[in-house]
Formats: sequence, structure tokens, C-alpha cells
Amino acid sequence: MGIIERKEREKQEMRDKIIDAAIAMFLQEGYEKTSIRNIAEKIEYSPATIYLYYKDKDELLYDVQKQAFEQMSAVFQKKITATDPFERLEQLCHTYVWFGINNPELYDLMFIIKAPMNSIEDQEWHNGKDALDTLINCVAECIEHKYIQFKDARVAALSIWAMGHGLISLDIRCRIKEDIIGDVTKEEMINTCITQYVQTIKSK
Repeated sequence: MGIIERKEREKQEMRDKIIDAAIAMFLQEGYEKTSIRNIAEKIEYSPATIYLYYKDKDELLYDVQKQAFEQMSAVFQKKITATDPFERLEQLCHTYVWFGINNPELYDLMFIIKAPMNSIEDQEWHNGKDALDTLINCVAECIEHKYIQFKDARVAALSIWAMGHGLISLDIRCRIKEDIIGDVTKEEMINTCITQYVQTIKSK
């Protein structure tokens, strides 16, 4: 291995170490306590060392966000298995919602907290592209087979995404209480909402 390759490998190893520490801190202590200084203390380096790799906390959290999307992608690959596009769409909706509900801190970082997005401004959001493409491609197949009422895949994707995001956001912010769910469990209510929403967009 040449000097350049070795330096690149060492640089990537350091990045990985910083990201691993940031993820652990973010999950355990939350956004506010996840700082460059605290991360530096955790990995026993000076803050100046981390600033060699990241210009600020937002840029670091963008890389942490990337790791969160990779975790969600792994869940998608495991849970979304149907060959029929409409069945796959329903699986996708359920999987997305339950990933968010069961990983509230990661979901915050992926879809709610603005900070990571500050580092890309008006640039393309590469971290979210694969997940969005998965949804768009699925609804495009449904439209092609005339399984759903939408005519435009991107309009359909945004509508379906908003439905799932709404359910997750209400739950992780503790807004789904007994006065809305009635005599069923919260899980049953959320599952019913997803299933019935998907049925409402199905072609007649």
C-alpha cells in the first residue's frame, strides 16, 4: 500500500471513529448535548482534530444522518419482500412508520431536525435519495398497473410520505393519546390508519 492510500485509509478510519462516537452520543444524550467538544472528549482527541474533518456540528450530523438512512435501508431490504407492487407499497408504508416510531432519535435526525440540512443548503439531498427513489419507483409501478388513483409518481410519493411522516411525528412527540385511539391499542390504531389510507388511494 502506497503512502497516499495509507493516508486515505487512516483519514477514513478517523472519520468512522468520529461518526460512531457522534451516533452513540446522539442516541444516548440527544441533539443538544451532541457537540464537537463532547465528541472529542469521548474519543480522547482535541476538538481541533475533529475540525480537520468537519467544519461544524451540522456537517458532522449530516454524515451521522447518512448512517441512519443506511440502517433504514437494511430494514427495508429485510421487510419489503412482496413482488406485487401494491402489496409492496403497503409493506413499505408499514415498515417506514414502524422504523420511525421504534427509532425516534434517528428519525428526528433524518426528517425533523433542520441542523443536518444546513450543511447542504440547496444541494441535492443524497442521504435521502435511495429511500425516496424506493418509494417513487414503487408507486410508479402501481400507476403503471393502474393499482392506485394517482397519475404522477412524485405527487403520489409525497402524499404517501406525508401520511407516514404525520403518524410518526404524532407518536414520537407523544400526541397519540387515549382520546384518539379509543378502545384499541396504539399499535392497532396506527396499523389501521396505514392500511385504510393505502386502500383509499387504490383504484376503484
